[in-house]
Amino acid sequence: MNAVATPAPPADQARRKFTPRERILLWLISWTATIAIRILGATIRFSASWEEGSAGTIKARPIVYSFWHNCMIPAMYLCRDRQIRVISSDSFDGEYAGRIMEKFGFVKVRGSSSRGAVRAVLGMRRELEQGWTVAFTLDGPRGPRYVAKPGPVLLARATGVPMSAFHIALDRAWILKTWDGCMIPKPFTRALLRVSRQMSVPQDGDAETHLQELQSALDRVRVFAEENVQKVGIPEFPYFHRD
Repeated sequence: MNAVATPAPPADQARRKFTPRERILLWLISWTATIAIRILGATIRFSASWEEGSAGTIKARPIVYSFWHNCMIPAMYLCRDRQIRVISSDSFDGEYAGRIMEKFGFVKVRGSSSRGAVRAVLGMRRELEQGWTVAFTLDGPRGPRYVAKPGPVLLARATGVPMSAFHIALDRAWILKTWDGCMIPKPFTRALLRVSRQMSVPQDGDAETHLQELQSALDRVRVFAEENVQKVGIPEFPYFHRD
């Protein structure tokens, strides 16, 4: 009997193999970061503010959420254990970020905006069609900072699921000297979550027009959160207890 060779997987689907040293580093980084985020996150005093026309709760689904890379740490803690779908690349950085996200109850979809993009978009579409919420760090993984990419618009147009944008501002944080200015919350910082209205993209909608709409929403919620985070705790912005 002749053996039949199994076709090799497409390059887009190939999984990177890490060296023993890299595997040890991945384990150390993911667990150290997870413990640190849980300790710091438990001290954050959150408040939430929704635009008119938004979902009004972080439990709503499905939604295509977008946010900037620099507020990923407080967002990871606030939105933990919601089974939100996020893209994770096969790079070393993408792998440890994905492992940390998994420890906070997120679900990884393989791919990135630079490599494996088709696989990632198709995977996210499947998750939306099954009723799950997906989220994009929309200027990741390498920037440019505060510039939106078209992935959420294309998904919203293909699935009929609305888009929304959010930002979390911190009044006290360590700002890393990285391309995104990543914010690490200091203990007992105040944090303000601002969520945009939901935005629908019709099947015949112009992608560029709706990308500009998403960019405007991202800019708007960031400015609002940064300008009002000092007010967290007053009656207008009471402390937010996750529902």
